Amino acid sequence: MKLGFRILPAPPRIPQQIVDRFRGLASSNLADAMGRFNFMDSGIRSRSKLAMYGRAVTVLCRPADNLMVHKALQLAESGDIVVVSTSGNTTSAVFGELMCHTAAAKKLGGIIVDGAIRDVEGITALGFPAYSRTVCPGGCDKDGPGEINIPISCGNTVVTPGDIIVGDDDGVAVVPSAHAEEVLSLVDRLMSREKKRIAEIQGGALHKAEIDETLRKHGVIE
Repeated sequence: MKLGFRILPAPPRIPQQIVDRFRGLASSNLADAMGRFNFMDSGIRSRSKLAMYGRAVTVLCRPADNLMVHKALQLAESGDIVVVSTSGNTTSAVFGELMCHTAAAKKLGGIIVDGAIRDVEGITALGFPAYSRTVCPGGCDKDGPGEINIPISCGNTVVTPGDIIVGDDDGVAVVPSAHAEEVLSLVDRLMSREKKRIAEIQGGALHKAEIDETLRKHGVIE
């Protein structure tokens, strides 16, 4: 296979029991746990208003071409999320209702397109999680080139094949597969701290003492 027109082997799959522990976690908590990195920019938005989580199958497309998106739908397994870079194109939808029928029938976990999708009403009716940068009625070619299962940039963050994707109303977090269990541990601790702080607020401690401590340190208040 020549560079730029390749389908690479999928990486080893993270055990499903680990993947399932990401279900219901907030993208914001995951981003905080990863040092406020590894999240897609605010242009990547949920179109069908459904949360998602699963392993990434990555796709790099030539602008205005979705040949490799079709192939990725064929290669992806149940629960996987197809993550697509369109090389900056925002006027040629690479995913729509007809393709969504295939994705839904295979029980894929969702799709993210740094570019355009279309037929949002039909995708929503199918109950399929779909995120994109834009929505546009324009179509595209199916000629290639393109690549599958390579590192890509989506939403201005790196996505590597097999990474854990978590999407919700706030956006999309990308958990590097090699650090999945570490991130789960960090999120558990973060959520415990948040629960403690909520209990303090409910008990009357409405403001964090360290806010004034920081302001005193900088000479803002006495």
